[in-house]
Amino acid sequence: MVAPPTEERWQQLHAAAVEAMGRAYAPYSGFPVGVAGLAEDGRLLSACNVENASYAVGLCAECGLVSDLVRTGGGRLVAVWCVDARGETLMPCGRCRQLLWEHGGAECLLRTPEGDLSLTEILPQAFGPDDLTKGAP
Repeated sequence: MVAPPTEERWQQLHAAAVEAMGRAYAPYSGFPVGVAGLAEDGRLLSACNVENASYAVGLCAECGLVSDLVRTGGGRLVAVWCVDARGETLMPCGRCRQLLWEHGGAECLLRTPEGDLSLTEILPQAFGPDDLTKGAP
C-alpha cells in the first residue's frame, strides 16, 4: 500500500488541476473541468475536459487523466483531485468514478467536498475486472 499524500502533495495536485482546467475546451457547456492525479510511482498527471458539438461524446477530464497515466507508463492512481472553473472541488460523475476505480482501485483517495475519501467510500460495491470472471462458465 502506498502512503497517503501529504497536504503539500494535495496542494500540488490542486494547482495542477486548476492549471489543466484553464486549458479545457468547453465551448458548449461553458463548464471547464480540470483534474490531477498522483501515480503510485510519484508521477503527477493532469487533464481537462474536451467537448464537441455532439455533446454526448465529449471527454471528461478524468478520461484524459487515465490516458495520461497509461501514456506515461501505466501503474495505479493513488490520489485524485477534480476542480471546476473556480478551482473548487468537484465530484467526478458516475462514469468517471468507475474509470478511476479501474485505474486506482479501492484505496485510491479522492479529494471531495466532504474531505478525502477512498474510492470504496464513494463507489461502494464497485464493478471491476474481478467481476468479469464471476459466474463465467
